[in-house]
Amino acid sequence: MKIIDAHLHFVPENPYFQEIAVRAEHKNTEEDLRAVYQKYNIEGGVVMGNRGVDPVDHSYPEFLRYCVGIDRDFLVSEDKKKSLDQVEENLKRDTCVGIKLYPGYNKMYVTDEVYEPLYDLAKAYKKPVAIHMGQTAGSRAYLKYSHPLTLDEAAVRHPDVNFVMCHFGNPWLLDAAAVVEKNENVMTDLSGLLEGKIDFPKLLEQQRGYFDALKTWISYCSQYEKFMFGTDWPLANYGDYIEVVKWLIPEEKWGKVFYENAKRIYGL
Repeated sequence: MKIIDAHLHFVPENPYFQEIAVRAEHKNTEEDLRAVYQKYNIEGGVVMGNRGVDPVDHSYPEFLRYCVGIDRDFLVSEDKKKSLDQVEENLKRDTCVGIKLYPGYNKMYVTDEVYEPLYDLAKAYKKPVAIHMGQTAGSRAYLKYSHPLTLDEAAVRHPDVNFVMCHFGNPWLLDAAAVVEKNENVMTDLSGLLEGKIDFPKLLEQQRGYFDALKTWISYCSQYEKFMFGTDWPLANYGDYIEVVKWLIPEEKWGKVFYENAKRIYGL
């Protein structure tokens, strides 16, 4: 079975990512990632940008593509035209497959007017907008901005833009499912659900209610063509993540969720 990781981070020089990689029994290096991809037949991945909007800062191994990340520096930039021009320069590249928003961390709703020019660019270049939805890392972000229901209005306002609800809005699974099921232009990935190295049978025994609920709301959508495998690497262990997603998704849908949907949604 071929796999694409539709949501990972690649910042080898960052000490924080080095630390979390160790907890997942990985190394935050290109060499380790290549070895893991070969082991699990992972064809490639989509990096969620953490390096600003300057195209010069976005250089990745040939098996990776990226979404340019919109951080606080962009939102408060005094030269917004220059910043938007840099976003557009990224989108002109074949290696840049979308835009990534971080509303909880940036403390702005996805319906804020500051995002409108980005949606226009996404529409013009026919590339999706991936959005961090759900729980945030650390206590400095505001959850109200990353609640999955906030994506509903943006999706309705921009029917010609495809959105990717990252992390399936976890832990607001019911709300996430409602937004994905209702809106034709909202897709989702299953990244960020695990952290570190796990023993899945043991974890399932401890948190059966949560995993049953997750499986239920994925099934409720009845739209497996909208779901993508993702890990949030180096947050989680690849072998564990594959095992869990296989448990969540009916076997006859594995081809779509693990591979085909990411190819289509991100135009890989």
